[in-house]
Amino acid sequence: MEKILFMLLWYVAAYFIVTAAGILHTIFNITVLHMKSMKESEGMGEGYEKTKPWHVLYNIVIFPVFAYIYYSGLTSVTWESAVLTSFIWGTITVILDLFGWVIIKHPWSLTFRQFYVEYQPWITLIYITIYASPFIALGIIKII
Repeated sequence: MEKILFMLLWYVAAYFIVTAAGILHTIFNITVLHMKSMKESEGMGEGYEKTKPWHVLYNIVIFPVFAYIYYSGLTSVTWESAVLTSFIWGTITVILDLFGWVIIKHPWSLTFRQFYVEYQPWITLIYITIYASPFIALGIIKII
């Protein structure tokens, strides 16, 4: 059970960092690069739209690092632990995104269409990346 709690802790840390990076990137685009905000244009605004391709990069860098950190605390890393971590991290992300970005309304919330249709192919690539991250970390551990 302790290892599951660490798995969730590292997941929360990675999710927070990736989300903060996306938000800070959007703020940077609006304040420094003077791109249009959601108040000045349709949808989430130009400042956000320009960050979309970067979201996949944030995830492909951050999530495998945190999977690696989690694995470094285990006595042995197996294919089964990678499958379990992948399933838990990916599924939590899908559910958390649904509630955090679509269902719960806030200034940056999106409609179902905006998040799952207009955010393509980025959201699909992000989910693939998160599901793949434990396997990427496992591969790195096996190489090292």
